[in-house]
Amino acid sequence: MDEIRNLRESVRYAPSKGPYKVYIIDEVHMLTKEAFNALLKTLEEPPPHVLFIFATTEINRVPPTILSRCQKFDFRRIKTEEIAANLRTIARAEGLEADEESLMMIARKGDGSLRDAQSLFDQVIALCGTTITAAGMIQAMNMVDQEMYFRVTDLIKTGDAKGGLDLVEEVMTKGHDLREFLSGLAEHLRNLLIVKATGATTLLETSDVYRRRYAVEAASFPMVDLLRLQRFVNGTESALRWSAQPRFKVEADMVQMITMPRAREVGDLVQELDELKKKTGEGSHFADAPVSPAHVAPAPSPGVLRDPAPAVSAVLSEAEISSRWGDFLAEVRETKISLLSVMEGAQLLGVNGDVVRLGVEDDFQVERVEKNKKALGEMFHKVFHRNVRLAAEVSAEAKRKQKEAADTPEHPIITALKRELGAEPL
Repeated sequence: MDEIRNLRESVRYAPSKGPYKVYIIDEVHMLTKEAFNALLKTLEEPPPHVLFIFATTEINRVPPTILSRCQKFDFRRIKTEEIAANLRTIARAEGLEADEESLMMIARKGDGSLRDAQSLFDQVIALCGTTITAAGMIQAMNMVDQEMYFRVTDLIKTGDAKGGLDLVEEVMTKGHDLREFLSGLAEHLRNLLIVKATGATTLLETSDVYRRRYAVEAASFPMVDLLRLQRFVNGTESALRWSAQPRFKVEADMVQMITMPRAREVGDLVQELDELKKKTGEGSHFADAPVSPAHVAPAPSPGVLRDPAPAVSAVLSEAEISSRWGDFLAEVRETKISLLSVMEGAQLLGVNGDVVRLGVEDDFQVERVEKNKKALGEMFHKVFHRNVRLAAEVSAEAKRKQKEAADTPEHPIITALKRELGAEPL
């Protein structure tokens, strides 16, 4: 408020040099209501020699009375290619040698900000000198090499779980941040998905060398698998903030991601069925056999958007639920986080038809699941595309722990509290 009063006083005086005085107020939305009111009079009748520039990232918090007296200019993210072109111009002007991949990496790190990209470029020059290569920059800045992400997809294709654990060990040994690694892996899967969906590489923010590699790599994965993998990685990245042991979480999810069953393309299934019919001769018993309701995918509920993942069978297996349990937890976290602790500690006991049995810690958690079974069912349907009912019971392990606790002699202090103060266990 005092600064606004001082500003109102200073705008009266003409500039000593030049035709205008320019006042820039950064993060203008942080001003109080009283400060805005004090400024309003000056904005309504500004002196001819004064210009105001207000900068904000939350324009919705600026009062309409202020906005109506301003010209609004929206600043947006700069394209990665444009940032790389600017860095290329700087390199030529400064007599620097920088390969295309290193410039694209710096541009991506800028995340739409030319200032951030140029600041990072200064750091790279200080560390790498006048000759900048992607390999040298990765080593100097301790960045995650993009080749590591291609190694992940190679491990997924071969189902090499041991290789996945070795790769996480390598990430930790090199001192990389796990969230940065997962963020890069999500971007890698996004690139594959874009190429798979569009059949082109024009939307990729990378060098031409990697564009060609993505065009080849995308052919190895069905789109359904790429969607599942990206959701899985996003769920793991979100879960790290709640995890007491981030490395253990990443290792377990890496193994689960590598070993999860691969989706089958519908065309391949139809071709295999046709070949099977030819081998059996007539094949009429396949065509004429009645379709069992247990193998018909349920119709989507009204107003519910189905993901593009095909419903091959209406009956879920324990393996399929386990492979995508991380996706389900991510959905619970986004939709109803109050149930997250219950679901994270739940054990999958089995699947009986359309009933998914879960083991929980105590009767209170059983009641929580029962009260929220409709919401949990909707979240389960969104991830697995199946209409099921979640049934919870106290697991055998939890019952064993409860029995051991009951058999353990009560501490004398607890006994005294009950006797003297009437304390009761929670």
